[in-house]
Amino acid sequence: MNYLPQLAFIALLGGMSYLIYQRFALIIQTIRLARPVNLNDHPSERFKRMALLAFGQKKMFTKPLVGFFHFLLYIGFVLINIEVLEIVLDGILGTHRLFAPFLGSFYVGLMNFFELLAGGVFVACLFFFLRRGVFRTSRLQASNHKELTGFPVKDAYQILLIEVVLMVALWTMNGTDAVLQSRGVEHYEKVGSFLISGQLMGLFTPLSTSALIVLERAAWWFHIIGILSFALYVTYSKHLHIFFAFPSAYFSSLESSAKMSAMPSVTHEVKLMLGQPVEEQAASTAKFGAKDVVDLTWKNALDAYSCTECGRCTEQCPANQTGRALSPRKIMMDTRDRLEEVGGILKANKGTFVEDGKSLFDRISAEELRACTSCQACVEACPMELSPLSIILEMRRYQIMELSDAPGAWNAMFANVETNQSPWKFNPADRLNWAKE
Repeated sequence: MNYLPQLAFIALLGGMSYLIYQRFALIIQTIRLARPVNLNDHPSERFKRMALLAFGQKKMFTKPLVGFFHFLLYIGFVLINIEVLEIVLDGILGTHRLFAPFLGSFYVGLMNFFELLAGGVFVACLFFFLRRGVFRTSRLQASNHKELTGFPVKDAYQILLIEVVLMVALWTMNGTDAVLQSRGVEHYEKVGSFLISGQLMGLFTPLSTSALIVLERAAWWFHIIGILSFALYVTYSKHLHIFFAFPSAYFSSLESSAKMSAMPSVTHEVKLMLGQPVEEQAASTAKFGAKDVVDLTWKNALDAYSCTECGRCTEQCPANQTGRALSPRKIMMDTRDRLEEVGGILKANKGTFVEDGKSLFDRISAEELRACTSCQACVEACPMELSPLSIILEMRRYQIMELSDAPGAWNAMFANVETNQSPWKFNPADRLNWAKE
């Protein structure tokens, strides 16, 4: 009977680990459906970008107050979860505070540090609750941005609530533990009280020893189940960026965001038209641009999964500010939603993608694509330098070059570029006539 809690814990840990692994495997398989692109150059520079953008959160601090609290929340939650290692080992081995005898006074200092970080996480969550629900920051309100209607707003509040509850569970676990230590209860290692949970001991002292043991064990189980459940939940949430921010930053473009990728087949034809030397190209049936997520690059797909839905891109978008339909955040969210749909098809067909007759154009309208001015404001504003623009460009290329769906004025300009090598309708030989006088 004494082994039942250990067996239950091992079953829980194994089951949740399997579900988390399966979920990540499906996401990675979905991303790999997209077109390949080589982004392995200059590894040292890429590691530097990852350290600054993902870990250091450099661009978050363009809004200093928000940046501070976000960093506090992130670093606090990550470091506190180092304690999970001890909890996992205690659960497997049936021990309690396994590291305490080996670390001595350093253990107490480490636990105090974790509790202070938990306090920082708690305060940061309250700040973000107030920012969304009381001060009602415009770019975070579903009433102002239709892409936030439903799950996105609920998701944000749920994550904040989960983190608050987990911090309270941590303090409850440590506070009841300290009271049980003071009563000399067997199995509870005498390490003393900690900075924050020690202030709660007065709440627990009136309870009986048996009630304290039940409460301490309940808080312990709640804390570890909460962390494992959180790890699984975020794979369905915008908070997947906790994991994907690092590879997304590492593989981000090292070139200027103003540089647009060319289409090799088009470049080949332009060089032929201009009489420049070209290499022979094999016949290709590839279509222009992107109709669906499988036509984007895997970096576009990774960006969609890494989007935090913070709305800084939409806030800075001049088209959105002037009332046009375009919202760069919606482009990223629609792309991720389509990826999730494709992932569901893969799961249902044992890893094989079967066309379902749908595409990104079912989610993103022509009006949205045409509203983009390619100004790069969304890329510059994004804390992770994700690129909604590259998705827009690929879809617009398909829209115009495959579907021939462009306004009349655009078609006239395209015809002039093709025949006159300029947007204007006059003979190329007359291009310098303006300078004759």
